[in-house]
Amino acid sequence: MKQALIAMSGGVDSSVAALLMQQQGYTCIGVTMKLFEKEGFVSNNTRPCGSPDDIADARRVAQRLGMTHEVLRFQGEFEKQVIGQFVHAYECGFTPNPCINCNRYLKFAKLFAYMQQCHMDVIVTGHYARVAYEKESRRWLLKKGLDHQKDQSYFLYNLTQQQLKHVRLPIGELSKAQVREIAQTNGFVNAEKPDSQDICFVPDGDYAAFIARYTGKLPQPGAFLNTDGDVIGTHRGIVHYTIGQRRGLGISAPQPLYVCRIDPVENTVTLGTNDALYSRTLMAKDVNLIACETLSEPTRVEAKIRYRHVQQPATAWQTEDGTLHVEFDEPQRAITCGQAVVLYDGEVVIGGGTIKQVGSLRR
Repeated sequence: MKQALIAMSGGVDSSVAALLMQQQGYTCIGVTMKLFEKEGFVSNNTRPCGSPDDIADARRVAQRLGMTHEVLRFQGEFEKQVIGQFVHAYECGFTPNPCINCNRYLKFAKLFAYMQQCHMDVIVTGHYARVAYEKESRRWLLKKGLDHQKDQSYFLYNLTQQQLKHVRLPIGELSKAQVREIAQTNGFVNAEKPDSQDICFVPDGDYAAFIARYTGKLPQPGAFLNTDGDVIGTHRGIVHYTIGQRRGLGISAPQPLYVCRIDPVENTVTLGTNDALYSRTLMAKDVNLIACETLSEPTRVEAKIRYRHVQQPATAWQTEDGTLHVEFDEPQRAITCGQAVVLYDGEVVIGGGTIKQVGSLRR
């Protein structure tokens, strides 16, 4: 009988994923990642991912399904690959997406290695996405979840061919409503558990306060500049700002101002009108392609520059050093360094990378 390692967060999605794999005839083992050692990094009255409550919920569901449940401790790796990179990115004036790194380095690196160590056949998560094998190209493909409101393929563009071969995403064929109905029918304790809306280790959304607690350093104030380079005020430290931000600037002006540029070297934040936020081109590093080996020739794609961004028509290609260039048909608002750009061909994820520069050279 085939064996499946179920990544159980304590939420309803991964719980239903476990049930569906059992129904497909797999022997399942549930694992929950313990990611925090220094709980003081997280503010009071908040609950980070892998909290005791989440672990307890995952264990209750596993017991109900007759599954073995284990807790794997990855605090060191999480602090290095997720929290550390998150803090460093903000200090460099970027806006990171730590969920992408968590999937890459924890769920589909550490857990994948554990699956292989235990000689199991597949690793299973509760992501709203789909995996398929294409005979013509002899490649494993990542596709959007059928529930486009919940689709999470954007977060999974780093999956490799070897990983996709052993990954199963059983709820990708379902809607969220169907998942909750299955959980209720089967008496799962977390059937009505709310979805997490924020970064797990900053659930109150105050990134600057978290960074100050984590580093022990207070953000250093600096100059607000206008697009002509004139000083127009004082900012509270660059970790308080992201591209496109309007609220919390504390600057009076005859028209709304937005964060247009962050310079960590000069410790300045440039403010401009909404028109200054638009750009057609970007470059991305740390690229992973799924549907093909390379984009050596200009290719028509649809691209997303953040999770909630509606994908837009564009042309993409790679230079010899692997850098991904994307040129949109129409200017896009607030393209942000540190975020991921993910390329699609309809339902299929072509690949993606981390935005490193806005305004790349033309072909």
